[in-house]
Amino acid sequence: MGTIEDAIEAIQSLDPGEKFSYRKIAATYGVDRTTLSRRHKRVQAPNEAKNINQ
Repeated sequence: MGTIEDAIEAIQSLDPGEKFSYRKIAATYGVDRTTLSRRHKRVQAPNEAKNINQ
């Protein structure tokens, strides 16, 4: 089982414009699809960053 960071690295390693599925990548790395897409789009910060900002 991978981590969110590993899944994001996999997305970022794709060629620009290359299509991908958050669902498939999330399943491959064993992470939540919604969290993965939010982190990739930088909508949701990791918990560590939230704790630092408090």
